[in-house]
Amino acid sequence: MGEETQAGDGKVTLKRKITLFNGVGIIIGTIIGSGIFISPTGVFLYTGSVAASLLIWLVCGLLSTLGALCYAELGTSICRSGGDYAYIYTAFGPLPAFLRMWIALLIIRPTTQAIVALTFGHYVVKPFFPECDPPQDAVKLLAAVCLCVLTAINCISVRWTMRIQDVFTTSKLLALVVIIISGLYYICIGHHENFQNAFEGEYSAGKVALAFYSGLFAFGGWNYLNFVTEELQDPYKNLPRAIWIAMPMVTIIYVMANLAYFAVVSKMEMMSNPAVAAVFGDRLFGGWSWLIPVFVALSTFGGVNGVLFTSARLFATGAQEGHMPGFFTLFHVDKQTPIPSLIFTCFFSLLMLTTSNVFDLINYFSQTLWLSVGASVVGMLWLRRTKPDMPRPIKVNLIIPYVFLIAIGCLVFIPAITNPMDTGIGLAILLSGIPVYYVCVKWKGKPQCYNAFSGCVLKFLQKLCSCIYVDSLEKLSN
Repeated sequence: MGEETQAGDGKVTLKRKITLFNGVGIIIGTIIGSGIFISPTGVFLYTGSVAASLLIWLVCGLLSTLGALCYAELGTSICRSGGDYAYIYTAFGPLPAFLRMWIALLIIRPTTQAIVALTFGHYVVKPFFPECDPPQDAVKLLAAVCLCVLTAINCISVRWTMRIQDVFTTSKLLALVVIIISGLYYICIGHHENFQNAFEGEYSAGKVALAFYSGLFAFGGWNYLNFVTEELQDPYKNLPRAIWIAMPMVTIIYVMANLAYFAVVSKMEMMSNPAVAAVFGDRLFGGWSWLIPVFVALSTFGGVNGVLFTSARLFATGAQEGHMPGFFTLFHVDKQTPIPSLIFTCFFSLLMLTTSNVFDLINYFSQTLWLSVGASVVGMLWLRRTKPDMPRPIKVNLIIPYVFLIAIGCLVFIPAITNPMDTGIGLAILLSGIPVYYVCVKWKGKPQCYNAFSGCVLKFLQKLCSCIYVDSLEKLSN
């Protein structure tokens, strides 16, 4: 494990505290969140076919693995935290990178955290209201408590954060194994009725693309380890290893879990009830059905933890480039945690809990999110051409990024034709970051009063949180 170093100018360099097992835990723990307990209904709703749904889940896993392999090359050739932002910045410059940061700051990260936290709250309360929907205020309050508790833990210790990630990752895997074994047993004793006419369904391009959105939402998080490469031990080896271990595990678990769902839950129940895991538990476990909401709560708790951990590092990287306020670069001197960044991320997520339209916002930004992922992979190909001598400890076959980009093109352009209004709103919010960039970032001759006020805020936060600027602009060697 890397040792802490203190630079002569008073800056600190991050220790490499994240092991291979921690890295696998981050990927699996972030991917397996609320999605596997909600998305099966979305995939089946748009296809109406059991066979097509299972195939879409498999293809979603393969596409996510292809993307993760591309990101392994990006993460080891551009070995710094920030993920998509760092890769787009290196390949295309500051403005496209700022726009990626802009949508991540405003919508993508806080909305994702809020949705997973709300799912946590819903499943914690659900056992107390078995015959009706739980009160929304109670769900929101528990979601807020989840966000605040995990933010506090992330501020206190990186090791505690990783231990939570490891423990809850293990718990959720055990929960899904129970579901899978129960479902397979249910099939083996002769229950095949739900698999009759498995190929009947809706196969239009627009419907299939929306089904992929639901499936890929459940796989979201395959690139999150790239946001913390500066804290990963031996990233050249452990980053691809973590991908090769985590992605096949998640894909197999998801396909088998959906097979178990379809064996127990009827087609009509699947389409009418998004809480498919709760229906599964009621059907199979009887008096023990309360275990399913507990399993879902454990899963989502770990999911919020993983997203919160990586989001704070993303904004810290943007601040180091001058694209975010300077306080995002402040890390605690001893604990080496980005306390101001974590608090800000939590605050924005709490704001999302005040609205009931967070799912609409996710739909607006689905295309924009995949557009930014595609831009990162295009950037990888562009860097191969413009910087052929750049060190690349991992170099994937060109077939992989091209297949991945074709798939992304379908995901972006087909829904743009079928839902042009959502596409227009998403692009409008994305492009609104351009004037913000030129006024707040590009404009260097700001009034003296602005600079003085900014300096006072930074000094106040430094003293309040016992923080100091972290030096991570250069590659770390240990």
